[in-house]
Amino acid sequence: MMDFGVAVPVLLSFVISAAAGPVIIPILRKLKVGQTVRDDGPQTHLKKNGTPTMGGIIFLLGVVVTSLFYVKDYPKIIPILFMTVGFGVVGFLDDFIKVVLRRSEGLTPAQKMAGQLVVTAVFAYYMVQMSDVGLTMLIPFSGGKYLDIGWLAVPLLFFAVIGTVNGTNFTDGLDGLAASVTVMVAVFFTVVAVGTNSGIAPVTCAVAGGLLGFLLFNVYPASVFMGDTGSLALGGFVASAAYMMRLPLFLLIVGLIYLVEVLSVIIQVTYFKATHGKRFFKMAPIHHHFEKCGWSETRVVTVFSIITALCCLVALAAI
Repeated sequence: MMDFGVAVPVLLSFVISAAAGPVIIPILRKLKVGQTVRDDGPQTHLKKNGTPTMGGIIFLLGVVVTSLFYVKDYPKIIPILFMTVGFGVVGFLDDFIKVVLRRSEGLTPAQKMAGQLVVTAVFAYYMVQMSDVGLTMLIPFSGGKYLDIGWLAVPLLFFAVIGTVNGTNFTDGLDGLAASVTVMVAVFFTVVAVGTNSGIAPVTCAVAGGLLGFLLFNVYPASVFMGDTGSLALGGFVASAAYMMRLPLFLLIVGLIYLVEVLSVIIQVTYFKATHGKRFFKMAPIHHHFEKCGWSETRVVTVFSIITALCCLVALAAI
């Protein structure tokens, strides 16, 4: 039953996403929700100007509809669904203001952070007050030992969630990159969820299937981008799935690409300010640095996906 049960949400979410693409993409084109590409970026990206964004709606539809079939029997998917949709809404507002209302900034950084903090606070309250999961964390390579840091686990949760969400957001810069990397992470979570019978497999399966359906339209050359609607939602999914299985420390392993993307931006900005205008990388986030070094877009996506797949294997060994 379990093997078949894993296949059904993957296939259902894939079919919904694959079917939604040809319907939603023309609507986004009519709304003229086109991406504006940075002038200082790789020149090959200039042809992407006007490609519809906010395509995260496509796989979110697959994830939400599929998950609703399982909510009654798998109540633990509710907090993950809340985080995925909650961060997706924050991203949607940012995209909507930016591309539909034509305000270049979208949400202000303060508004965006406030939205993220509110969603995270609700999740933190659930984990502390209502969940039987708690905030103890499995230590990688420890043979099953757990770390309990008491009340410090709450600020760590905020740091881990916000960091993961923004790492996923920075990763979304090339055709198929964020989706390909996160498919690997979703498969890892599915394997662990099934193996530990943690009760969240339907939503991890749904995310994997939904992203595979979305990639039909998002691989190079992309006919749609996920936008903040999709990238923030994926960050919310990754962080909450990790916490629901007591695996936040494993985010450092399976989310290595997200971490490197965030660090590259922090290093670039810090170095730029400290040296009054010099750059550490040719361009940040780091996927653009490799493009500037001569890598093709598809090569960067392939290499980053392979690295994530290997990291997921290491994480499986670490459990």
